[in-house]
Amino acid sequence: MEIVAELARGVLRALLQLAAQPFYYIGILFVILQYHKQIVLERKLFSTRLHSMLDTAWKTVLWGIAAGMAASLVMAFVGATVPAGALIWLWVLSALLAVFRIRFICLAYSVGVLGMLHVITGWFPGLAEIPYVGAAVKPLQSLPISSLLALVGVLHLLESFFVRKQGADMAMPLFVAGKRGKVIGGYQLQQFWPVPLLLLVPVQSAGAAVALPWTPLFGGEIWNAGWTFAALPVMLGFAERTVTRLPQQKAKRSASLLFFYSLAVLALAAGAEWLPGFVLIGSVLAIVLHEALLWWSGREEAEKPPYYVHNEQGLRILAVLPGSPASEMGLVAGEIIHKVNGIRVRTKEQLHEALGVNGAFCKLEVINTEGHSKFVQRALYSGDHHLLGVLLAPDEKVMYYLEERNVNWFTKAGRRSQAVPPAAKESGAL
Repeated sequence: MEIVAELARGVLRALLQLAAQPFYYIGILFVILQYHKQIVLERKLFSTRLHSMLDTAWKTVLWGIAAGMAASLVMAFVGATVPAGALIWLWVLSALLAVFRIRFICLAYSVGVLGMLHVITGWFPGLAEIPYVGAAVKPLQSLPISSLLALVGVLHLLESFFVRKQGADMAMPLFVAGKRGKVIGGYQLQQFWPVPLLLLVPVQSAGAAVALPWTPLFGGEIWNAGWTFAALPVMLGFAERTVTRLPQQKAKRSASLLFFYSLAVLALAAGAEWLPGFVLIGSVLAIVLHEALLWWSGREEAEKPPYYVHNEQGLRILAVLPGSPASEMGLVAGEIIHKVNGIRVRTKEQLHEALGVNGAFCKLEVINTEGHSKFVQRALYSGDHHLLGVLLAPDEKVMYYLEERNVNWFTKAGRRSQAVPPAAKESGAL
């Protein structure tokens, strides 16, 4: 019972540390602002919002807390030998890297860079004796890179689970420029989870420490001197764009890649712990493999034909407005509207005219995502959306599309993408 009481006291102290740290609240604020900007962009592009900011934000926070507790439990057995100096380096380096690209806020990049700095400063032990410089170098030279890599692996394992379950929840339909300059439909998948970690860490205890009933995998005898819990808020993030898959399919594909990446990083962590001289290799590979994920995802997108385009069968549905007639009839993104009231439709104007054939009722023949025909019908009422609440893939008359810009911390705080008239690009205005 003594160990249970000590664990409870340690967790309580870590929770008080977390409550006093601004980083976790900054993470929650970042998530709220990010979702708010997405909804503002949705209103600009589609004159309506497709998602609920508050509903998604509180679910994100709760899932982040659950992820933090799960990761903390796993790391308690792995061994999170992370000193206070390492935590400061992680936050500072993550913020600096995010200046260049917001995706560099991912822990894989900061841990990989710290691992390389750890090796480099180890080649020059005299740096630790230089006034002022030594205060910054000493934490680097004593960094437990294997534990940090293990933390990266565990967090990406959790991220792969969340991406599979929630990655498509905030998927935003958009119009983008295709490879040949033609405007096509697609989706932006973006989610963030602020994760509070309570890490079990070794300390040099002045008094007699209660022994742990287990021995963590990493660290060895350093756990005999004492231990405590330390609060470490981190941010998990996921951002992908697809023009070739349904959002749910893209999320599952990305989750699978993240799962294999997490296993690879855990293997690198084991190598850094038990193989002499492997720290530098593991640190570099943690970054290289993460970049390889993005490259592979982009390659898959480039090799497949665009999905959200119209064809000879009819009009491709890009999205369905929540609570609309189309939603009530069971229409979903990716399906094709083939006939309306018995009339074949190939343009938005033909769809509008066919709906006007019978002002009180409509019957649709739709080709679902598996290629089979289905028939749906519904009465029409005054005030219903003039196109039943479907957002169609763009045609040659589309007024705007989104142009991707270089994204860093500052542009993320503003606008990630810009609505651009196609004619502007053709005239060289951009």
